[in-house]
Amino acid sequence: MVQVLLVDDHAMVRQGLRSVLDAYDDLHVVAEARDGAEAIKLVEDLHPRVVVMDINMPRMNGIDATAHIKNHWPETTVIGISVNIGDDNSDAMKRAGAAAVLPKDTAVDQLHNAIVQEVGVSTDKRISPD
Repeated sequence: MVQVLLVDDHAMVRQGLRSVLDAYDDLHVVAEARDGAEAIKLVEDLHPRVVVMDINMPRMNGIDATAHIKNHWPETTVIGISVNIGDDNSDAMKRAGAAAVLPKDTAVDQLHNAIVQEVGVSTDKRISPD
């Protein structure tokens, strides 16, 4: 099971992504962070396999946090999410070490596939409701 850390300064976005990812039996959301600094601390403590990182956040942005995480824990896969995927932030996020950058409006639909593609886990389907 792939452990995932969600990082976004908006609680509603984190909750939405968590509800989608929790529906898959091959992923487990281990924690949530509000900014890049909190994300770094959680990666250090929990060593998740994947970090889903918003780019624009207060205190420390996703680009700086991704660069720090990739320098200290290169085995961690970072997938960026952003409202403005067409801008320079997307390129900067990839230069910092993100494996992929997804637009926030489609991240819900594409995130599981992106994680599976980057980490190479089985493509287990959603947990069927009882």
